[in-house]
Amino acid sequence: MLVPKPFARFVFPLLMSVYMVVLMTFVITWVNTGLGDGFGARWWRAFYIAWPVAFVLILIGAPRLQRLTARLVSPKP
Repeated sequence: MLVPKPFARFVFPLLMSVYMVVLMTFVITWVNTGLGDGFGARWWRAFYIAWPVAFVLILIGAPRLQRLTARLVSPKP
């Protein structure tokens, strides 16, 4: 599946936010509540609350952080 060019700027934030939120909410839910009964429901609740926040923050922050990284990393001599 290819994404049309006008939507390309949303692909990285989408992928990064899903990747990070799946892993982080899984680990945090596991640590806080264990893997017992209802884990999937607790994890899903944490995921659907956290994902939109992460997506927007990455969408807004990624370009600025990429510019900051470019300034902090010195070029090879």
